[in-house]
Parts: sequence; C-alpha cells; structure tokens
Amino acid sequence: MDEEAAIDRLPLHLLAYIFSLVTSFTELAQASGVCKKWRKAVNQSMARRQSLSFAGWKMDDDSTSRLVHLAYNLKELDISRSRWGCHITDNGLYQIASARCVSNLTSISLWGMTAITDSGVVQLVSKTSSLQHLNIGGTFITDESLFAIAERCHHLKTISMWCCRHVTERGLLVLVNKCRKLESLNLWGTRVPVDCFIALLTISPALQIKPIQLLLNAQNPPPPLLHAV
Repeated sequence: MDEEAAIDRLPLHLLAYIFSLVTSFTELAQASGVCKKWRKAVNQSMARRQSLSFAGWKMDDDSTSRLVHLAYNLKELDISRSRWGCHITDNGLYQIASARCVSNLTSISLWGMTAITDSGVVQLVSKTSSLQHLNIGGTFITDESLFAIAERCHHLKTISMWCCRHVTERGLLVLVNKCRKLESLNLWGTRVPVDCFIALLTISPALQIKPIQLLLNAQNPPPPLLHAV
C-alpha cells in the first residue's frame, strides 16, 4: 500500500492555515475539489479571513456570494470592478446581504460596479451595522441609496461617490446630517452646486470634501464682478 502523502497527514487546522495564505480563488476552487478533507480545510480558511478583494478576478454573482458566505469573520469586502474583474449585479448584492458577516463589515467597496442599482445597494447597506468606509464611486446610484446609508450607517467615517452624477443636494444633506461621524466625502465628478458644499460645511465644519478645490471654493467664494460704469 502506498505511503500516505505528508500533506494528507497534516491536521485540519494546519491545512486550513496553509490555504488561508493562498490568494488565488481559482487555486482555492481547485483545492476544494481534491477531497472532502481539503474542501473542509478551504472552507475553514475562508472563515479565517478578515479581508476579501475580488478586484481583478473574473467573478460573477454566485461565485462571489458563495465565498462571502464562507467568510464568517470578514471585516473588509472589495468587489470593485477592474478591466478583467468581477461583474456583480443587484442579484449578487441580494445574495451577499444575507451573509452572516455583513453586519460586521467595516469597509465595502463597490467602485465601478455599473450593473448595480439603488435596489441592490439599499438591500446590502440595510444589513450593515458597523460600516465605517464605503466606496460607491463610478456607479449609477441616486439619492435613494444615500437615504438608506443615512438611516443605517451611523458609524460611517468616509464615503466616496466619485462621478456619481445622479446624486443631488437633497441626498447629500440628509447623509451628512444623519452620519455625524462622517469625516471625508469624495464628490469628484458629481454635479452638485457650490452652494451645496457650503450647506454641508455648515452642518459639519470639520468635514473634508474631496477634491480639495471644491472645499476651497465653498469656503472662499470668488468676489462679485465689478461692472464698469
């Protein structure tokens, strides 16, 4: 009888630790298919993870949500889109929202996820209670998402809405008024007027609005033009 391979003699917790060091989701999927012991070790390794980034990986709704559901101790979730990256829809956000880890997430990035809408974002943030950092830049969200964030994310410290051109002054005012721990707001590429930034700073004078030029314009409006007599 062939001698048992050395790796097969490893206890489950050590095998899980080894798999926790693997960054390739493709390799983890392959390892999971080797045998029941390896599959259990892969699942345990996912449960150890506090950070997951799918940026750059070809992921879909089902595969992404399946991994998030295994990551019981997850704190940081990055499903940003890249050139070859994941393509998540509202259906994927619905599935992720039911994961056990969501209420403990402190950071979520949905940057560039053009296939998601307010419906998916509202469903996801409605399940959070510890969120401090949120990146929804490059999406088509509207004030509807901001209202949900304002109602649920009371610990929010930073939010990026880079090029979210469908948000308005009304949504931003509600957000800043209710998220009193908010420190930084990235509004680069939005279409809100300078008067809005002045109103936001009135609510929260220490708020950092990015890019800095927007903040400078709000704090130091240009002098009125003098007409020649």
